[in-house]
Amino acid sequence: MFGRARTRGAAALRGAFCAGLAATLTACGSGDPDEGTNGIGKLSAVRIEKKARAAAESADAVKLAGNVVSKGQSYRLNMRLKRDGATGKVSRAGSTFWLLKTGKALFLKADADFWARQGKGGKEPSRSDVQAAGKLDGKYVKVPSGDPAYKQLSGFADMRVLLDGLLTMRGKRETGERGEVDGVRTIRVMAGEGGGGIVDVSLIGNPYPMRVERGGGAGTLELDDWNKDFKLQAPPKKQIVDYGRKITESQS
Repeated sequence: MFGRARTRGAAALRGAFCAGLAATLTACGSGDPDEGTNGIGKLSAVRIEKKARAAAESADAVKLAGNVVSKGQSYRLNMRLKRDGATGKVSRAGSTFWLLKTGKALFLKADADFWARQGKGGKEPSRSDVQAAGKLDGKYVKVPSGDPAYKQLSGFADMRVLLDGLLTMRGKRETGERGEVDGVRTIRVMAGEGGGGIVDVSLIGNPYPMRVERGGGAGTLELDDWNKDFKLQAPPKKQIVDYGRKITESQS
């Protein structure tokens, strides 16, 4: 009798265990990859891209970091941007400078070595160049709006212009794999078989672009801190150098 009771008890325990395990597996792997997301994973590649652009265009601020190729030159960007300006640093060919844009006013800050090498075409600066550059060391040089450098540099500090360029892709759109960017679940949209561009779009919350690979190998950037405000103000007057004319030829 006790043997039959133990057998029935063991069978019941196994049944309960199996039922519990089945329920757990079902809950953990329900088969719905869009559970807990914003639902854009169910859309076509074209619609996902449109929603990502709309989200980016409606945002008030963003942080971006990565590489971008412009006019044949490679730049490393680390910028915070919002609708009325931007701040951050740009590196190119071993040199680094800082950009600050408030409204239409654009300022460039760099060390003396950066300024001494401007317009030298890779040649070593002279003693007089170094001495003159020392006066600009750590200063905010106001870039004249008529300077050829203004258009290109302000493009790095203009949220609307920069995002429009980064999010432009060419070719037939296709939906790619799901993944993560900085811990955020994403879905990929690819354009063109020849590399027309790739954008990874957030599956959580607003469908913001989280990473962009520009077509033709023109750079890869990650975008973060969407709509996160930051302090932005013009530098103190005593730190500004305003020539009111062309300041450099090498940036154009």
